[in-house]
Amino acid sequence: MSFDEGVQATNNDATKCKYSAVKMGYWHDDYIQHFVTGFERKTPEINRGYYARTKGVAMFMDKFLKKTGSNCQIINLGAGFDTLYWRLKDSEVKVNNYVEVDFSSVTSKKCFLIKRSNSLLQSISSQEGEVQMVGSDLHGSDYHIIGTDLRNLAELENKLSQSGINFEIPTMFLAECVLVYMRPESSSLLLQWIANKFNDVFFVNYEQMNMGDNFGRIMLDNLRNRGCELAGVDTCLSSQTQMDRFVRVGWDSARCWNMNNIYEHLPEADRYRVERLEMLDELEILQQLLQHYCITIAWKGGTMADVDHL
Repeated sequence: MSFDEGVQATNNDATKCKYSAVKMGYWHDDYIQHFVTGFERKTPEINRGYYARTKGVAMFMDKFLKKTGSNCQIINLGAGFDTLYWRLKDSEVKVNNYVEVDFSSVTSKKCFLIKRSNSLLQSISSQEGEVQMVGSDLHGSDYHIIGTDLRNLAELENKLSQSGINFEIPTMFLAECVLVYMRPESSSLLLQWIANKFNDVFFVNYEQMNMGDNFGRIMLDNLRNRGCELAGVDTCLSSQTQMDRFVRVGWDSARCWNMNNIYEHLPEADRYRVERLEMLDELEILQQLLQHYCITIAWKGGTMADVDHL
């Protein structure tokens, strides 16, 4: 298995984990079933970890949407089989444009799965205009899937332009366990390009941290054994390295919280609800796991300049 194939395989793992948490009642998602075959129940720690991840990202997205209203766009990097576009539509959240980016081998599979599902397709085509599928790309009126390598910035820019991205209006980038699979020099060039190209931009990045300790080394070994190398692990050593990667390439500022901090700031009533879905044998295992993941936010421009706290 090549390095890129190993990275792409993580999409299937993440989709199965999200589906497990959804089936167990951690959050509601009517669409993920179209992207997974079979049900594989994951451990309570994994289910709750994915709950913290999904709700944590949503918390920062909500802050962005409250500031911008519908006059904004979202670009989901390494989106895989993510269903956020459909869930936003169900909640009647409107954005000018929503674009997903991933390897063309992943996007072509997603296009195929969308094409064979009436409920997925109708949600896209209910807007004005037809849905066009060409190779590994899909273009609707407010939803686009583009297949490209994030290391190929010229093609990325070209395909974003073809998808109607406006470089002048507030834009949120979302990346979940994406940058960590890129070599630091490649992810730096990507983040620098975004900071230079977009006038008013907000980045939400979910991935590993504290990877220099014993627990982190065990995580790395487990991933290597599955043919998946974390090429960007040097940026995941601490909250400081996570923030520095943005600031040093032109972003105004950045903040980082480990997932224990994020979890504690999720709505208390909902935490109470999910903590009764499954019993945890060892709470310490979950806390240790959450200690090794984080959400980093970074911004450039005025819209999100005051969002430096949970």
